[in-house]
Amino acid sequence: MYHYATELSSERAEYLIEKLAKWIVNHRLETPAIMFLESVKPLSFIGSQMWLMYGVPMLGIVVDERQTSEFGLLFENRGNVEALIQKIEKLAREADEKRKKEKEEKEK
Repeated sequence: MYHYATELSSERAEYLIEKLAKWIVNHRLETPAIMFLESVKPLSFIGSQMWLMYGVPMLGIVVDERQTSEFGLLFENRGNVEALIQKIEKLAREADEKRKKEKEEKEK
C-alpha cells in the first residue's frame, strides 16, 4: 500500500512548479491558467484539501499517486501558487521572444 506524502520539501515544490509551468506554456494555456490561479489563490488551502480527499484517489487510478498527492500539497501554500504564476509568466515571455526571433529569421 502506498503512503501519501504529508509535506513537500522546497526543492520538490520548485520541481513541481517548474514541471507544471512548462506544461502550461508548452500547451499555450498561460492566460487561462493565470486567470484560474489568481481567482483560486485565496482559497488554495481549501482547494488543496478537496484535491487530496477526492482528486488523488480518482486520478491515482490513471497516474502515479505520489505526484497527484504532491500537487495537492503544493497548493496548500499560497506562496507556491504565486510562484507558479510567476514561473508561467517568465516562461511565457521567453517562449514569445523565441517565437518572435524565429519569425524574424523566417522573414529574412
